[in-house]
Amino acid sequence: MEPWAGHEVPRLPGRGGPLALYDSARQGLHPSDPADVARMYVCGITPYDATHLGHAATMITFDLVQRVWRDAGRTVRYVQNVTDIDDPLLERAARDGEDWKVLAMRETALFREDMEALRIIPPAHYVGAVESIPDIAEKVQLLLKDGAAYRLDDGTGDVYFDTSASPRFGYESNLSRAEMLEIFPERGGDPDREGKRDPLDPLLWRGAREGEPSWPGGELGAGRPGWHIECAVIALDLLGDRIDVQGGGNDLLFPHHEASAAHAERLTGEAPFAQHYVHAGMIGLDGEKMSKSRGNLVFVSRLRADRVDPMAVRLALLSGHYRSDRTWTDELLTAAQERLARWRQAAAAPAGPSGAELLAGVRARLADDLDSPGALAIADAWAEQALAGTGDDPGAPALFADTVDALLGVRL
Repeated sequence: MEPWAGHEVPRLPGRGGPLALYDSARQGLHPSDPADVARMYVCGITPYDATHLGHAATMITFDLVQRVWRDAGRTVRYVQNVTDIDDPLLERAARDGEDWKVLAMRETALFREDMEALRIIPPAHYVGAVESIPDIAEKVQLLLKDGAAYRLDDGTGDVYFDTSASPRFGYESNLSRAEMLEIFPERGGDPDREGKRDPLDPLLWRGAREGEPSWPGGELGAGRPGWHIECAVIALDLLGDRIDVQGGGNDLLFPHHEASAAHAERLTGEAPFAQHYVHAGMIGLDGEKMSKSRGNLVFVSRLRADRVDPMAVRLALLSGHYRSDRTWTDELLTAAQERLARWRQAAAAPAGPSGAELLAGVRARLADDLDSPGALAIADAWAEQALAGTGDDPGAPALFADTVDALLGVRL
């Protein structure tokens, strides 16, 4: 599967410093110390609806990670998946009387357009679940042979991961068993499924059902993969046994990231799977959680159709810290549009305060757990001084434009 088109990222003078990120597993800020090639896996969309602002905020978060790493001289190997076969996709297609493949292709194409408009640096590998099914089936068979998975005895052909094969299960989310049991059914789990050894055991392979798509699974029989094993296998195949960042929204912390890390660690014997488990906050609308069930999603494509500048959307989402749950309002967008206009005016000024100090300040804020609000404040202060005619650095306006483009992804 092809990613979206990329764009040229300006080269900045000097190099940025090391990036410190909050790790959900260790519940604290720790330096990210990748080798020459930084490896990052970010969970992508299930393409049964258009890109909403929650998706956009998550993708912008990990775009910042990639930009800071690149600015520090790292080569970044970034992989993102598309869950182009899963229950929600089939349910939406059935509800609308549409072929699930057509729905998935259309929404994936729209997602690509939105990412390009938001100037998200594309992943090196953009991988669909369907194209990965042979590899996934092979890995599920290995887990069965290893005793870390089991078949149900009900004739369905369903295969589950035995969480007792992962003694550290729960280390990433830091949730109690009671908390896991409460969240599990809300996020695709089936704790009450008869025949499971443990209510928290996640599905690895769903045996073929009449009226549902299925694929050959070798010794597993026909079927399709579970959600968590999909991401584990794609990451292992393309990034290796251990990665620097596994990322996504904070609604993926459990069970998705917990289970996918458990699968990967059992397959490789290496732990932890990721040096950092990084999670972006949720975006609400006017004080309420934004969700499909509430019908209050704000779609990036809708904003674009209304001629909202994608750079203003990006700035609005950057104005809050990535880890915080925050709300989207008309006032937030208006403030971002005004900021974008000021920045563009400042970038056209004949001179301004020190460009080198501006660059150092933005680099420092982003290196501290992607402090985008702090970086925006530094850029705002520079812009206000430039617009007031303060400063005598003739190269500063161009460096200002390059800095916010390269590090914040905002094209002026």
